Amino acid sequence: MSGHPFDHLPDVRDGLTRAERIILHTLYRLEQERPGRAVPTAQLYGHVVEQLDISPDAFQALLSRLVGRHMPRAKEE
Repeated sequence: MSGHPFDHLPDVRDGLTRAERIILHTLYRLEQERPGRAVPTAQLYGHVVEQLDISPDAFQALLSRLVGRHMPRAKEE
């Protein structure tokens, strides 16, 4: 991720970084547009990239942390 260094610091109000807040806000907005249906990760990423310069891997890592599911790391040989 790029941007201002403060973008990566947790906010004192709730501990979310700017990137996490953008992901959650975008997810909420898309859920309102699709009542009763799940938001595909690819669609969420597409909307987040419009607001934030983030790689797919960094996005997936943040999203996994936000939803509380651990992504297994690739095995190194």
